[in-house]
Amino acid sequence: MADYYNLLGISRNAGTEEIKKAYRKLALKYHPDKNKGGSKKNDELFKQVTQAYEVLSDPEKRDIYNRYGEQGLRGSGSGSAGFSNFDFSDAIEVFMRDFGGFGNLNDAFGRRSGNPGDRPKSKGETIKLRLKLTLEEVQSGATKKVKVAILDACGECSGVGAAKGSGPVSCSKCGGSGEQRQAQRTMFGQFVNIGVCSNCRGQGLVILDPCGTCRGDGRVRVQRNIEVEVPPGVTSENFISLRGKGNIGPQNGPRGDTVVLLDVQEDDRFFRDGADLYFELPITFSQATLGAEVEIPTILERVNLKIPAGTQSGEVLRLRGKGLPDLQGQSQGDQLVRIVVWTPDRLTEEQEDVFKTLRSVEDTAPESVDSDGDKSVWSRVKEAFR
Repeated sequence: MADYYNLLGISRNAGTEEIKKAYRKLALKYHPDKNKGGSKKNDELFKQVTQAYEVLSDPEKRDIYNRYGEQGLRGSGSGSAGFSNFDFSDAIEVFMRDFGGFGNLNDAFGRRSGNPGDRPKSKGETIKLRLKLTLEEVQSGATKKVKVAILDACGECSGVGAAKGSGPVSCSKCGGSGEQRQAQRTMFGQFVNIGVCSNCRGQGLVILDPCGTCRGDGRVRVQRNIEVEVPPGVTSENFISLRGKGNIGPQNGPRGDTVVLLDVQEDDRFFRDGADLYFELPITFSQATLGAEVEIPTILERVNLKIPAGTQSGEVLRLRGKGLPDLQGQSQGDQLVRIVVWTPDRLTEEQEDVFKTLRSVEDTAPESVDSDGDKSVWSRVKEAFR
């Protein structure tokens, strides 16, 4: 095997930090996580530089190596009797032991950092709230202000979670890595189980003297007004996500989101189907027979509707553009008016005389109504309400 100093690229009088820095650079270069599906050569180089680091970072082993070389390590009583059997799993174990496992490695690869101070903080929870809307608000859009209970940074400790005069310290259980690792040797090699540290919940830091106001969480619940911009044309199936408007994370972590679930209320006047609105209009027998012009409500105003003479009960008249906008803002729905000919259940004496006169001169009613080719009125109403 090559000279340990040459393997690490350092001089024979290199200090502890220089040795550690040189090894870390080479270990990251040859580590199997950096070389997925890599060659056996890289695995062997990783093992060799780790073996060199294991010796040179230990003052006793380094002294033996400086005097007697590798042979001296094999024959010494310094606990290195099995050093000639140093294998790849031993190299992984050394790296895990001295660099907080894969924390620093992941940092180098753009993932989590093994340094507790650099570790990404937990994001705050997402808040979900339900917002009721009227059809008028769906028609024109709305700006709604909603009061919500939200977790904000504790003013007493400025969100740190620690009492004044103290601060977070590195977790003693995981050494600040935020992870717990358990190495297990099997006949197939060494397996490493990695989990979140139960003591610091993956943060790498713990609060020994917690703030009395927030009890170490760094957050307190407060009431806030949130402004929600609701576009026209929404339905109860839609929701609005407000990025960064949720709870703040523990110890000044980034804010979560607020998700606003829309709840469009039913309107007694209208039935909604997408962008179209349906309205049922009762009219008198004379209005249906002779025709008329009546005032009816739409979603925003009252308009005049012309009823043609001879209109049948169940017929549907269409008011173009009097419905709701679609969510994309590209079109406007219609209002469909279903006519219901109202039959009075009581008549005055004068009205009864009029109807008796009418009965004597009116035509006999047909057995079926077919005013639109082969489609009955009920078929057309059914199609209109689909």
